[in-house]
Amino acid sequence: MTDIKDIAIEAYDYPLPEERIAKYPLAERDASKLLVYRGGAIQASQFRHIGDFLPEKALLVFNETKVIRARLQFQKETGSHIEIFCLEPDDDYQVAFSSPSPVRWKCLVGNSKRWREGTLRMSLNADGQAVTLYADRVARNDQYSEIVFSWTPAELPFATILDAAGEIPLPPYLNRDAEPEDRNRYQTVFARYDGSVAAPTAGLHFTRPLLEQLQAKGFELDEVTLHVGAGTFRPVATETIGEHTMHSETIIVRRSLIEHLIQHLGDDIIPVGTTSTRTLESLYWLGVMLAEQGNALRPLHVGQWFPYEDRPDLPTREALEQLLRYLDLHGLTRLEASTALMIAPGYRMRVITGLITNFHQPKSTLLLLVSALIGDRWRDAYRFALDHGFRFLSYGDSCLFLPS
Repeated sequence: MTDIKDIAIEAYDYPLPEERIAKYPLAERDASKLLVYRGGAIQASQFRHIGDFLPEKALLVFNETKVIRARLQFQKETGSHIEIFCLEPDDDYQVAFSSPSPVRWKCLVGNSKRWREGTLRMSLNADGQAVTLYADRVARNDQYSEIVFSWTPAELPFATILDAAGEIPLPPYLNRDAEPEDRNRYQTVFARYDGSVAAPTAGLHFTRPLLEQLQAKGFELDEVTLHVGAGTFRPVATETIGEHTMHSETIIVRRSLIEHLIQHLGDDIIPVGTTSTRTLESLYWLGVMLAEQGNALRPLHVGQWFPYEDRPDLPTREALEQLLRYLDLHGLTRLEASTALMIAPGYRMRVITGLITNFHQPKSTLLLLVSALIGDRWRDAYRFALDHGFRFLSYGDSCLFLPS
């Protein structure tokens, strides 16, 4: 078998005409098309009918992350425009968003050569008050700059400032500026916790009435949080995936979700989106890590290649129960960790049995994840979608993948 690191990304390319990329969302979220892949058979339906295709007693797991208005547009006195794209805070997310002035964030800086030194300023109105926002670059490396934001009145929380000053960070492949409509449509109806710079787009198709219909049919729903980073937009630019560095993202999971997963082992566990998939599969590997290294309280992180190292196989139930023991030992009600997990062909799913997702970019790690689940049949599914008028990428149509 080919070493996973030697997989050539060229094998995960496909022709995607520009006109097939959905630049705008449909007026009705659940009116999108649904491609249903079940055991190799493919058919088309509409997303609002997804309950007709889900396995009986399936547990659906959603990502509750909320997209922040991460793009800040400053103008220097010289007239130069400087864009600051907020990636993640130096502190805990909840602390960072509730904090008064100042806060420190890791950011990308556009037109960086025009900002060698000095403080950027922006005047705005936030919470009915006149506010001046300042940005100072205090450090930089090849990946990001560290920016200290401060503002007056200083007592306003940063979440209020960002909401007033920032723009929704639409994916670059949409090739357009954010519009007022995007504030609502590039956000799931169940978004709850600020922190993402990209929407978990599989969730964009759900409406409140559809969620209620699914529950009425006997499906169970639960939630995780993975704050989506800018790396989700980055296609694999290297010849092999072993040369590609996965971005690390924060995950937060309640104890009750882990218990819920254990109850459904043997049934179907279907994540809504690749972000929920990476979260659920990362839980397994965190349990493996604790079983191997002990339950000492420490920052928990799943490395990109950790699952592919040679180690004894641990039953999924045992791995998840290990997480419960860790939480109990330290008096925690939720698990906070980070993950850079790469799910690629050759990976064996430990928690999930199916997937609800959108259509992904050629040569992307998200397409590798789909292939890990259904193998080379992803080509048949994508060819079907292209032949039957499906819309692609973030604002596009959806898929339900059921391998068996």
